[in-house]
Amino acid sequence: MIERFVNNSDLGKLLLRVSVGTLLLFHGVNKIQHGYGFVESMLLKARLPGYLSHGILVGELLAPLLMVTGIFTRPAALVQTFVMVMAIYLVHSKELFSVSEHGGYALELQILYLCGSLAVFFFGAGRFSFSRGRGPWN
Repeated sequence: MIERFVNNSDLGKLLLRVSVGTLLLFHGVNKIQHGYGFVESMLLKARLPGYLSHGILVGELLAPLLMVTGIFTRPAALVQTFVMVMAIYLVHSKELFSVSEHGGYALELQILYLCGSLAVFFFGAGRFSFSRGRGPWN
């Protein structure tokens, strides 16, 4: 019985999906509460269209919700991966090769979100999801 519990990849997928999705969802809720206009200015500074800032709503609200529930998990995880790549590019590019004051990698949180989302993309939703992990999108 203990072996069945320990060798449960679906439980691991659930933990990864829910933790990465929920933690990124907090960022989206914060941007709804306090505004995300600063993203538009960063996009314009990088010579990208400012209207792309509305993608925050998809990338930090809709995609995490989909990922947590296990509906369209793979596309949602890919969107979150893209959001993290853009966040690193737009906000944290100067810290790319830096170490924090505590000796850790300066972008460890961003890289964990990026790699966690990418892992969910490759693993899929698993059995403990609304989709039960069925279909190519989950």
